[in-house]
Amino acid sequence: MPIGARRYFKAMDIRNIAIIAHVDHGKTTLVDKMLRQAGAFRDNQVVAERVMDSNPLERERGITILAKNTAVTWKGTKINIVDTPGHADFGGEVERILRMVDGVLLVVDAFDGPMPQTRFVLRKALDLKRLPIVVINKIDRPGAEPLRVHDEVLDLFIELEADDSILDAPFIFASAREGVATADLSITPVDLAPLFDAIVAHVPSPPSETEGTFQMLVSTLDYSPYLGRLAVGRVERGRVKLGQTVALLANDPTIPVVTSRVTKLYTHQGLDRIEVEVAEAGDIVALAGLEGVEIGSTLSDVETQERMEGISVEEPTISVDLMVNNSPFAGKDGKYVTSRQLRERLTKELERNVALKVEDTESTDTWTVSGRGELHLSILMETMRREGYEFQVSRPRVIPREGPNGEKLEPYEELMIDVPEAHLGVVIEKLGPRRAELIDMRNPGQGMVRVRYRIPARGLFGYRSEFLTDTRGTGIIHHRFLEYGAWAGTLEGRTRGTLVSMEQGSVVAFALGNLQERSTLFVSPGDAVYDGMIIGENSRPGDMDVNPTKEKKLTNMRSKSADDAIQLEPPRELTLEGALEYIEDDELIEVTPTAVRLRKRMLNAIDRKKLSREVKRERERASS
Repeated sequence: MPIGARRYFKAMDIRNIAIIAHVDHGKTTLVDKMLRQAGAFRDNQVVAERVMDSNPLERERGITILAKNTAVTWKGTKINIVDTPGHADFGGEVERILRMVDGVLLVVDAFDGPMPQTRFVLRKALDLKRLPIVVINKIDRPGAEPLRVHDEVLDLFIELEADDSILDAPFIFASAREGVATADLSITPVDLAPLFDAIVAHVPSPPSETEGTFQMLVSTLDYSPYLGRLAVGRVERGRVKLGQTVALLANDPTIPVVTSRVTKLYTHQGLDRIEVEVAEAGDIVALAGLEGVEIGSTLSDVETQERMEGISVEEPTISVDLMVNNSPFAGKDGKYVTSRQLRERLTKELERNVALKVEDTESTDTWTVSGRGELHLSILMETMRREGYEFQVSRPRVIPREGPNGEKLEPYEELMIDVPEAHLGVVIEKLGPRRAELIDMRNPGQGMVRVRYRIPARGLFGYRSEFLTDTRGTGIIHHRFLEYGAWAGTLEGRTRGTLVSMEQGSVVAFALGNLQERSTLFVSPGDAVYDGMIIGENSRPGDMDVNPTKEKKLTNMRSKSADDAIQLEPPRELTLEGALEYIEDDELIEVTPTAVRLRKRMLNAIDRKKLSREVKRERERASS
């Protein structure tokens, strides 16, 4: 069908929804099944699972990081669907997406019930008056209690002071994995038709202001290697045509207005962008050809330049220093290693990552990068290293604020833990020194206890790996930003020291064999190390300088054979997230395309000892 003959939908025939939920409650799987049952794919088309998670990191981690648009048609109504991230660190994506929809599907696990991120995303939706349809998912999961979760969601509505109209929100019970849903548990579900019907019936159609002049808020950006930057958003008023000249109004009123011509105009159908010649108010579209467009910009008719309210996102709570790599191995792996290249990459990230901040420091080789959490920052770093960048990062630190009376405030997190009863005692014991305050404790049965804490964000640094060790990998931990509160004072840091290499060379099995009895190793035989690089964790407090390159002096062939037979435990794998949680203030993470290494800020052992003595003397003078 020629482009000009392609149907465009009027606002009355459109529904715009976002799917919001806590991480791993089944949003993306539900979208998969909605696309299939609405006929978005050919009968013989092979489609991967979690088709909306196209980013490699998303597939590896099993989480949604970037919001994505799709659309289906159900009984003559076009339903624009936006799949949003479920992790609290990517809340910035959720906040701006909610601006271009009229309703939300709130997906809640029928076993877990409302979790920290459920509360966060629902509050954002209610603040913007977005009507929810509650989808209680995984009703086929062992131990599922959909009726209990139904009541817990209603309690959450009341707790968040929802309007009476919200309390009457429709509930749908579903199994996204099986692709079935029902509005009545007494009726055996067969498909997702009840969900589609609920969307059409309960989600309001977008405002139909087709007679006015064109106006649109840019909610997100996409990129095409052929067309460049694409502005994505909902047409708020009027209509936009292919080839039309539009005005670009930046968030900052002091920035001059520029005009650009729309070179391509797209709507969505299934996973495809569909070229159209015109789009009306209410539809979600993508426009190409707009030079300098940014998230939060307003696109309008040239003659009627009206700026819309910009997109506000909660401020970052965590920051790190990102710097040029200056280790002895600098430049061996990376393609982009200079300060100019790093600066350009960070500036480019700001164009679409609205919850991120990048600030210059006194050093031209160092920048302060701030985000919503460790995962938010680690995803950026992991993306950069896969693109060929090489750099170093410091230990994360919280971003304090000043209270109304000049007092120092710091961010607090709501921490929710599901832990087997046998490990509950050690969890409570470990959280005490981290200044965690118990909010409530509930035992839903099946041997698991759910505890909820209020804890300083600093108190969570390094705790996740410790928690997994203490619970032998059986515990589940989630947290989200709660509020700013009084500074909690000094918190207990890492209780164990590190093993620090005192030589440069290749790691030898003989040396590791002597070290592994009193440490946890991060390296294997043959790995390259340098003076000041951290190669393991000491079993005791305090750092220990060691020589991992030391070879055994051979006296006969039997000694050589014995060396070959040394049994080494597998080293602890270092991930970016794990490294960020682990390091202390005097340490750095070296990030390259092929490696994640830990090192001391001061590589020379003598310099570190001198500094340690100076710090000790300063503390003694301060206390006397």
